[in-house]
Amino acid sequence: MSPRAGALLMGALLAAYLVLVGWRAVQFVATGDPVAIGIGIALIVLPVLGAWALWRELDFGIRSQRIVRRLEAEQDAPLDLGLATRASGRADRAAADAAFDGFRRAVEAAPGSWRDWLRLGLAYDAAGDRRRARGAIREAIRLERADPPASP
Repeated sequence: MSPRAGALLMGALLAAYLVLVGWRAVQFVATGDPVAIGIGIALIVLPVLGAWALWRELDFGIRSQRIVRRLEAEQDAPLDLGLATRASGRADRAAADAAFDGFRRAVEAAPGSWRDWLRLGLAYDAAGDRRRARGAIREAIRLERADPPASP
């Protein structure tokens, strides 16, 4: 299953869950019992938080894919960080760690370049540091918004 299909499946399952929990929350509130009303309110708040979190994740995925495609189109080739890969196609962690300093220096030299931030985020991801990868890619998304693509 592709990551996109997995995300869509999880999104659909979460949406179904949110609807069912929301319906149960309404039933709790309708009882009139103070404890049940409290549970019902909590069940209303939690699905709203879940929907917000789902939206943030899907938005991040859509925007990050868009800027990767934009960079690939600018390069007229698939994005290649030049990292050695394993037989599975995943980047070799040791190679990613070794190449990381070059990506970090590129960002320090041009902190306003969304392209360098994106490459840094992908290098973090290849090295297995998901938290920093997401932070760098979020910064790339923020910077890319201020740099609209040139019209053909």
